[in-house]
Amino acid sequence: MQSVPFTQLREPSQPLLPMLRPHHFGISVPDLDAAVDWYGRMLGFTLEQQLTVEKIPARIAFVRRDHYRIELFEVPGAAPLPAERREPNLDLRTHGNKHMCFEVPDVSAAVAALREAGADIAFELKVDGNPTAFIRDLSGNLIELLEPFAADRDLR
Repeated sequence: MQSVPFTQLREPSQPLLPMLRPHHFGISVPDLDAAVDWYGRMLGFTLEQQLTVEKIPARIAFVRRDHYRIELFEVPGAAPLPAERREPNLDLRTHGNKHMCFEVPDVSAAVAALREAGADIAFELKVDGNPTAFIRDLSGNLIELLEPFAADRDLR
């Protein structure tokens, strides 16, 4: 299968949903308070709201940075993340959500700062020459960091 450069991707002529923008990403964690703390210390998210949903049952927290939220769920008795889901290359062998990704101006500098703060760095690589890294939150969930694609830099 051949890759198509981002500049060659075509926009749909009539989108089914005229307005669509990212709102949040949901993550199940074993310790809600520890997760809120980690996302605050490591990635600069602040606690926006906490609630309990008895029907699930779950304790839930929304953390926010700028216009993006992460919804954290603590569900009693939930199974831990399997070991293969903690490795980016192995996780791709299981269908479902893989990771969330954040753009940073300098991946190497971001990784150095996160490593200094104690973050779990999965690995660093270049994808089509673009610096990329994967880190794990305290529950092993994968988070990708990448520098802006050339096509995105051209739009600024």
